[in-house]
Amino acid sequence: MNYQTEQENFWANEFGKDYVSRNNSESLHASNLSFFSNALRQTRNIKNCIEFGANIGMNLKTLKLLFPSIDLHAIEINSHAAKVLADTIPTKNITNNSILNIEIKEKWDLVLSKGVLIHINPDNLEDVYRKMYDLSRKYILIGEYYNPTPVAISYREHEDKLFKRDFAGEMIDKFPDLVLLDYGFCYHRDNNFSQDDITWFLLEKIKS
Repeated sequence: MNYQTEQENFWANEFGKDYVSRNNSESLHASNLSFFSNALRQTRNIKNCIEFGANIGMNLKTLKLLFPSIDLHAIEINSHAAKVLADTIPTKNITNNSILNIEIKEKWDLVLSKGVLIHINPDNLEDVYRKMYDLSRKYILIGEYYNPTPVAISYREHEDKLFKRDFAGEMIDKFPDLVLLDYGFCYHRDNNFSQDDITWFLLEKIKS
């Protein structure tokens, strides 16, 4: 498959496959329960969700526990991860493609990105923001590394693969009908439910 950016190729191939084994653990599952319980406490009536960059579905497994009847969908660029993901949600609900290539007309109550926007080429973020906005019926949850100004940092000895910025703030500026409903921070030294220093923002679409 042809991709537009080096970041897409990076995650579609061996590095993305190796990421699967590094991020499949019971401790992460427990931390996710705490994360999503806090991040989604202000929401109402979430019946369906689509995750951008779902990997093997660790986040979606947690959402299924919190919302047993939720209809889960995913976009995942890595084919190996997408196959493992099919153990968690139906294959028909998985789009094995780049976020930049998708053309989806449906809408979901919740659009989720957790640790994904940081790996998108900054030149393509506007396109991803638009897709997240268009696919959302009600809520957008962003859980990423935050920085008040855009900055690129080294990621596992790779350059131009991780970018920090104010993703939520940029979306709020771009779409006037998005409002900040809640936000929080997860510290990697939390005694019980550590996450990787993620700052999360819950946005609500006040008209759809």
